[in-house]
Amino acid sequence: MAKEEKKVKNLEDLPGVGEATAEKLRKAGYDSLEKIAASSPYELQEVAEIGVETAKKTIGAARDALEMGYETADKVLERRKIIGKITTGSKELDNLIGGGVETQAITEAFGKFSSGKTQLGFQLAVNVQLPKDKGGLEGACLFIDAESTFRPERVKQIAESRGLNADEILKNIHVARAVNTDHQMILVDKADEVIEKNNIKLLVVDSLTSMFRTDFIGRGALSERQQKLNKHVHALQKLADRFNLAVYITNQVMDNPAILFGDPTTPIGGHVLAHAAVYRLYFRKGKEEKRIARLVDSPSMPEGEAIFKVTSKGIEDV
Repeated sequence: MAKEEKKVKNLEDLPGVGEATAEKLRKAGYDSLEKIAASSPYELQEVAEIGVETAKKTIGAARDALEMGYETADKVLERRKIIGKITTGSKELDNLIGGGVETQAITEAFGKFSSGKTQLGFQLAVNVQLPKDKGGLEGACLFIDAESTFRPERVKQIAESRGLNADEILKNIHVARAVNTDHQMILVDKADEVIEKNNIKLLVVDSLTSMFRTDFIGRGALSERQQKLNKHVHALQKLADRFNLAVYITNQVMDNPAILFGDPTTPIGGHVLAHAAVYRLYFRKGKEEKRIARLVDSPSMPEGEAIFKVTSKGIEDV
């Protein structure tokens, strides 16, 4: 009689994973079958100190246990019904991106300084805490500050202008200052516990590429930079999918000298970031308080523009 196959329920049930290896995986943040299934063999090799072939078997067993594979589109549609949207504060901007900044997706805003990118981050950190019928998700915010631009005074001003309890709003925004790329990546990789404990529904990274530009200088470092950036944005997407939260990232720009006619403004991050962002917005400054947002890329919305303004109250319609 054939031996009955062991059912995989815990990490210790996976092939190649004993108690010691399971402990290493948990300490590194790989504490569920879902995380093992979504990882790569080289990731597990590094954190669990196991061979690549063993890691492949471990990942394969985790995927089999979760029955990962094809499913019909109607089931995908049913699962997407739980997606929430956070209002930006501007109806025009909301309409441009399909009703607001949505969960399970990365929304990127790139543009020159003072174009409104960080201000939208502050506004979303407030708005995510609103009731659902007011355009919020009744959740908290995780804010990774990579440019030393987070200003609680500004968040307080936005909250008070809308008649909200500013002290409570600030208590629901969990801020971390990233000092380099490795620290920034660790803050995302270790965010699970904070997200679960504090009902985080929005993760803001301002800006995603600042530290990468500082730490990787010259063409010789470009390949390594893009590899790390690719891993970083995929980690953000995993969090968005697993916890049904919205990810809003800001991005720096440069002027492309090869463009002689038209707008030379080019976002940092190349194709890696262009493919990772589900919604890609280009912000530019208009006259006085006006800002113009152009939707550059989206899987479901047509290209277009919206005009909004940044005032003492935050993001508003013109």
